Amino acid sequence: MNSSFCKHLRTKKMFTGATPTEAFAEKDDEHATPCHFWCNLTQTVVGPDDRPAHKDTCKPTRACFEE
Repeated sequence: MNSSFCKHLRTKKMFTGATPTEAFAEKDDEHATPCHFWCNLTQTVVGPDDRPAHKDTCKPTRACFEE
């Protein structure tokens, strides 16, 4: 997985046979399905720091980030 994402970040696209690059890729076309993220540590849509789990926010700047 790209090291700029926390190892605990999950999306349902990861369970469809997509590569990590494909699972976290931006989809810009009009038929793109929104991607839902969760933290594998908390099993919710927020991380241990009570901030949203998302590919745009689960970065090395967060205290809970793990490579």
